[in-house]
Amino acid sequence: MTAARGRGRPRDPETDAAILRAALELFIERGVEGTSIEQIAKRAGVGKLTVYRRWTTKEDLIAQAVEQLVSADMVPTTGEVRALAPQDIIEAGLKTAAETTASPAFRALVARMMGAAVSHPQLMAVYWRHHVLPRRELATAMLRRAQQDGTVAEDADLDVLIDMMAGAVTWRVLQPDPPDADGMLDYLKSVYRQIGLYPR
Repeated sequence: MTAARGRGRPRDPETDAAILRAALELFIERGVEGTSIEQIAKRAGVGKLTVYRRWTTKEDLIAQAVEQLVSADMVPTTGEVRALAPQDIIEAGLKTAAETTASPAFRALVARMMGAAVSHPQLMAVYWRHHVLPRRELATAMLRRAQQDGTVAEDADLDVLIDMMAGAVTWRVLQPDPPDADGMLDYLKSVYRQIGLYPR
């Protein structure tokens, strides 16, 4: 997702980064209810109008800030997924995915997003559209390739399999004593094995 394009002078990437960083910090610390454009601007060290020129709502701003945090776990493009074996794709991103999901920041983020799903459905809608759906499309392409390779059943419900993977990671992250990066690495491998995307 990109911020709204403004008129006049070119945007300063450092200003954008400061605003996004401030928005993410405040969202994780205080949730949606406790975060405002004014607070974001103050923490970023910019004027309120500077933020409004880039994002029209705090939900859009928070959603993009979230996207930047979790972008490291993005799998390759759909075309690359079709060309590569699922195991190779998973192996290439497994360590980064484990480190990301085991981090306190990611755990706090997941908790905040879950909490905002009911109170601020518009934020979840933005997050779902720009973060979740693209990843689900790539996961679907990877699972279809696995079906062709015979490691996932031909009649498997791919939406259910994706829900199972996402739900398993979410539940494990939110447990009282979540695993560290090494523990999450082992857990992710186990999840992918159960689905049929990783060798036994």
